[in-house]
Amino acid sequence: MLASVASLGILGLDGYPVLVEVDVSNGLPAFDLVGLPSAAVRESRERVRSAIRNSGFDFPLQRITVNLAPADLRKDGPAYDLPIALGILAATGQIPVDRLAASFWTGELSLDGRIRGISGALAMAETVKKEAVRTNCSLSLVVPLENAEEAALIDGIKVFGARNLTEVVAALRDDLPLTRFNSSWSERLQEYLKNNKTAGVNFEQVKGQESTKRALEIAAAGSHNLLLIGPPGAGKTMLIRCFPTILPSVTFDESLEITRIYSVAGLLPQGQPVIFERPFRSPHHTCTAVTLVGGGRIPRPGEVSLAQRGVLFLDELLEFNREVLEALRQPLEDGQITVSRLNTTLTFPCRFILVASMNPCPCGYYGDNLHECVCTPQQIKRYRQRLSGPLLDRFDIQVEVPRLTFDELATEAKGESSVIIRQRVEEARSRQRERLARRGLTNNAEMGSQELEEFCCLDSEGKNLLQMAFAQLGLSARAYNRILRLARTIADLAGASDIMASHVAEAIQYRVLDRPILE
Repeated sequence: MLASVASLGILGLDGYPVLVEVDVSNGLPAFDLVGLPSAAVRESRERVRSAIRNSGFDFPLQRITVNLAPADLRKDGPAYDLPIALGILAATGQIPVDRLAASFWTGELSLDGRIRGISGALAMAETVKKEAVRTNCSLSLVVPLENAEEAALIDGIKVFGARNLTEVVAALRDDLPLTRFNSSWSERLQEYLKNNKTAGVNFEQVKGQESTKRALEIAAAGSHNLLLIGPPGAGKTMLIRCFPTILPSVTFDESLEITRIYSVAGLLPQGQPVIFERPFRSPHHTCTAVTLVGGGRIPRPGEVSLAQRGVLFLDELLEFNREVLEALRQPLEDGQITVSRLNTTLTFPCRFILVASMNPCPCGYYGDNLHECVCTPQQIKRYRQRLSGPLLDRFDIQVEVPRLTFDELATEAKGESSVIIRQRVEEARSRQRERLARRGLTNNAEMGSQELEEFCCLDSEGKNLLQMAFAQLGLSARAYNRILRLARTIADLAGASDIMASHVAEAIQYRVLDRPILE
């Protein structure tokens, strides 16, 4: 007898429908899986056999053939266990076949029949919603209980959570219904924001460094890339660790973007079906290009995608392999990374704020007023040349972080709180969203040439300032555009509708590495 069960697979960050066809026929006992299954999928034969038997059902001693369609896409992961088991039970008459229709089934089976959690439940739910719209039908999705709240974030479909195979069979036999889940994202978000406004180190705990704090505020307001240069112990890392506390709150759409990526990567925190905060990723300087930008035999999102709508922090920037750093150029420019494998091309989103820190020279003390630099001019130049010009251009803000004096360290006065700074950032972002909404953009860093012409007009004084900077610093066209975006953000923080010469001047001063290294 033949039975068909609708399931779902994951390709990149997106789900796609998979039809699990199960044929049970007379012949020598065998269990064959076809349809380009991976090793993890082929191993499901043993899990399914044990789960069916240990749940009190009959496993047929016949020839079983399972086809996973479409056959030209590689199937990976254990999420096909449940639909395969249901297909076998339906093909042998132990459950009604018609009850499997209009539903998608997914989940990993343990040997005792319990249904374990899977990766990518949110992407699968989005796929079911698309299928419901395409077919104009009411569709259901049955997932493991621990994935139910995550999948229920997508409205327009019915989401049910299941604990074990016995519970699913009872529901199909109308003995006991499965638990239906509904989204509660708004309530969860409000509760989270109420209790986690300034999680982490607060800016008021940071002594001095007012100019650097200002640069961080501008970076947060416009989603601009930032590079801090300073000697060891100046406080670069601590300042950057404070940075997430002034970032604006995530919107519902941004939360779904981030959650979908972490769900597919299997990185959702235990007991947290949705991510409410912007990611802060800090890979070690020994990481590879694949780790940073994504890829692999089975393509997975890299650190740039895991930092989506958040922060990617590269501490000790020049300690990273140059080839690894150069791999950042395309993601920073396009906001996405394309990975090609065999006949498949996948695109991962990666709109993030790149924040990096570096020492000014190999010994770390070039320009320091307390320690003498022991590096030669040639050593300093070679050290700086590890950071290529095209990548340097992509840092909108370059700030020197000086060593604090004793008086600054010993002061009892507290700095400005992260809560106050964040309020200004939120107001600036609100102006940007209102201005750019009809263009489908959310912040100034995303503006293209057309938006720059429309929203970044300069008066004659501002143009003269920029012209002098262009000539003296030898700026590139990319740096020119980034200065305009930065000036627009500074104006937004000031509540100004037009960009003034003072805004342009402040934006230009953040190009410190465009100046000569040695006087």
